[in-house]
Amino acid sequence: MIRVDLAHPSDFDGWREAARRLLMARATPADVVWQVKGEAADLFAAPADVLPDIEGGAAPRVPRAFPDLARYAICHRDPERFALLYRLLRRLQDQPRLLDLATDDDVYAASTMVKAVSRERHKMTAFVRFRELAGEDGVEPAFVAWFEPEHHVVRLTAPFFRDRFANMRWSILTPDVCVHWDRPALRFTPGVTQDKAPAADRLEDFWRTYYASIFNPARLKVAAMKREMPMRYWKNLPESSLIPSLIERAEGRSVAMVEAAPTLAPRRSPRIVARTEAARAPAELLEGLDGLRQLAAGCKRCPLWANATQTVFGEGQADAELLFVGEQPGDNEDLTGRPFTGPAGQIFDRALAQAGISRERAYVTNAVKHFKNEPHGKRRLHKSPNVSEINACRWWLEQETARLKPRLAIALGASAVRSLTGESHVMSHVRGQVLSSPFAGHVFVTIHPSYLLRLQDSEDREREFAAFVRDLSKAREIACGI
Repeated sequence: MIRVDLAHPSDFDGWREAARRLLMARATPADVVWQVKGEAADLFAAPADVLPDIEGGAAPRVPRAFPDLARYAICHRDPERFALLYRLLRRLQDQPRLLDLATDDDVYAASTMVKAVSRERHKMTAFVRFRELAGEDGVEPAFVAWFEPEHHVVRLTAPFFRDRFANMRWSILTPDVCVHWDRPALRFTPGVTQDKAPAADRLEDFWRTYYASIFNPARLKVAAMKREMPMRYWKNLPESSLIPSLIERAEGRSVAMVEAAPTLAPRRSPRIVARTEAARAPAELLEGLDGLRQLAAGCKRCPLWANATQTVFGEGQADAELLFVGEQPGDNEDLTGRPFTGPAGQIFDRALAQAGISRERAYVTNAVKHFKNEPHGKRRLHKSPNVSEINACRWWLEQETARLKPRLAIALGASAVRSLTGESHVMSHVRGQVLSSPFAGHVFVTIHPSYLLRLQDSEDREREFAAFVRDLSKAREIACGI
């Protein structure tokens, strides 16, 4: 028998290294006893260091999902978890798709452990309640919490609290292990009893008041609440003292809420609605693109207007058969007020000419009308618009399209595809294809010419430019056939 000593009950790194050595030494699961430091040892098992030196040997191969499965399953309290995972590891060498067999006994057992640990990790993030300990003169206060985990999830969950409360000094005490954050690093110490944790602090009455104020009796489902907040946690939650009375009074409060007079909106609310509608109403009344352009000059539908010089609206023929939609204005466009006048615009014009398309007979615009940028010294660096900004600006593109009624819209890049179709697509999957738009009809997809500017190799640039020209030529042919 071989004994493997692990540093603590959730020692994934120690288990992984030992399992690798055992596997390469061809040890069977029956040959191995897994021992956690501090627990009673198996008197008949030899220590693991009797294994032969295996440095330089080939490491075992496992599916990508196995390390995460093992990292969580090892945190379960089942004493057989180490042996189970080693058995799975051995079997995976001959059955690389074993984890796909949900009905396999070992896979099912490991998956059940993972689910239990994941639930307990979530409960820890939800039900840890810190209490303040006043610091001595010149020492900032610390915050201490008591928690009784069902599984060994403290080390697994500690990074969450480190990131969430990075500016606090805190400790979480448990019967198994305690974790402390004093900002240089996480520190773990042996478990303690509950009497080491503070019983209350000055903020708990405020917390109870807040909890009572947000408790909604009309949405109370006692069974669901107990399922999501099991009663075994209640004894350590300050708000738990309020829960029985809140449940008892819930029905009466619900009836009173139904019978009460409706809450009126604040007086300023109608004024806000009126101003919003007034800002949008003229667009429905103004005819033609010139009126729409005037209205867009004052657009504040998203925050991008604040750092832009001006709105960069579309330009071109009102009866254009081809509508080209880019991403957003660049630095040059933001200063000139015209789309596609910068370096990408020069490539665009050259490609149009080679594809036999007259820019003067087309209409060119962008999915987003303001330049999104980030100051960098004296320069303004381009930043891609996010989904909310694209969605906010889509209304203008819809209005442009409604007035133009083009035969075909050409989406130049992913942002344009998102704006025209309302969906995200991988460019390599849809380039050269015709998609449908709820307001623009047919949409041909190709790259944005700025992509060519990012290519370092001249041969790559020439090859991709030629492909871009072919895309534009194909779009012209498709438009002729619609």
